[in-house]
Amino acid sequence: MASLVRVLLRAWRRVGAGAAELGATIARRRLAPAWVVAASVLGGAHALEAAARAQPVISTEPAADEAGDERSRFNRGDITVQSIARIEGQGDSVLRGVGIVVGLRGSGDPASQLLIARSLARFYEQSGAPAAQLSELAAGRNAGLVSISVTVPETGAAADDRFDVFVSASHSATSLQGGRLLIAALTGPLPSSPVFAFAEGPVIIEDPNFPTNGRIRGGARMIQPVAMPVLDGDTFTLVLAPELRGFPVTAAVSDAINDQEQVPDPDNPQASAPAVARALDDTRVRVQVPPHERASPSAFIARVMTASFSPSLLRLPAKLVINERVPSIVATGNVEISPVVISHNGLTIQTVTPAPVPTPEAPITSSTSWTPVQTTARPSERARIEDLLQAFRRLDLPVQDQIAIILQMHRAGRVHAQVVIE
Repeated sequence: MASLVRVLLRAWRRVGAGAAELGATIARRRLAPAWVVAASVLGGAHALEAAARAQPVISTEPAADEAGDERSRFNRGDITVQSIARIEGQGDSVLRGVGIVVGLRGSGDPASQLLIARSLARFYEQSGAPAAQLSELAAGRNAGLVSISVTVPETGAAADDRFDVFVSASHSATSLQGGRLLIAALTGPLPSSPVFAFAEGPVIIEDPNFPTNGRIRGGARMIQPVAMPVLDGDTFTLVLAPELRGFPVTAAVSDAINDQEQVPDPDNPQASAPAVARALDDTRVRVQVPPHERASPSAFIARVMTASFSPSLLRLPAKLVINERVPSIVATGNVEISPVVISHNGLTIQTVTPAPVPTPEAPITSSTSWTPVQTTARPSERARIEDLLQAFRRLDLPVQDQIAIILQMHRAGRVHAQVVIE
């Protein structure tokens, strides 16, 4: 029996030592607290003490078992290059035209006006039913002149692609409800531009408050392609989205591309692979197509556009976007504010003398027109936008008043963010 007890004690010490080592590893790797609890159960107090003594190590590089191949942290992110940048030369294209919407219930242009009368007469003539005189059309008011436009995306368009058509009354029509656009040609923005598409179809009024504007779903059909340039020789340039432009972002994009494409030379493993991407400024990144990819660069361009990296590497500035028409406020989480006290019109201070004793059935409530805005973190830190929103909740302010207060705080230098007013 004594020998059996000694064997069990030795086994328990080995388990405790292993658990202590596990606890220290957990503390270094900053794993979930539940694993520390598990380590303390396995090794008793020894493991918990070892975990508490170990200094946490924060590493920005992946461990060998996490990386698998020696690729860096950029390739494990959740933002791709194509989500924040486009190839230079590729942008939206607008096609435009003029058409006639028919089928209106007396809400169109009066045909007694020569502008609509000539257009209708030309349409009838091209359809094989010419009008003898313009006066024959004077009684009608069921058609309206409209301007039409189509936006071709930055990737371009191929023949037979379909896009939505935006329709707006261009003369005196009061409503396009229930109307249908007669077939009309769409050209480029220049006077000498050729016809790229034809538009036709029923008009859908999306906002009843503006019945003179509508949309035709898939109403435009391309008859010739709109091609977008990609390569300029053996290079192409990436252009960041306007709201993301900055030197930290172009540096992060170029690093992500180089990290993905810099494959070591098998004949000379010690030599560093040449960089294929280089940040030109705060907006553009120049990418060089490798010699072995130039015969067919599509696969290389696809890899570049899908290179991924962590959004934390962007280091974007704090931003506050205010829309006074909706109204709405959108803020990034890193918006900071300095200590401030707010007073707002329409709120009153209420006091009761003598003060009643509060009970669950009759709690004491109070209101004030002043509220402090301070941080819940360390005193050395500024308050964040969450603290300001909490103060607004206490004041029960409508959004319009919140916008007014934020703008006043920004003018006073208390909002540390880029404020964009739309």
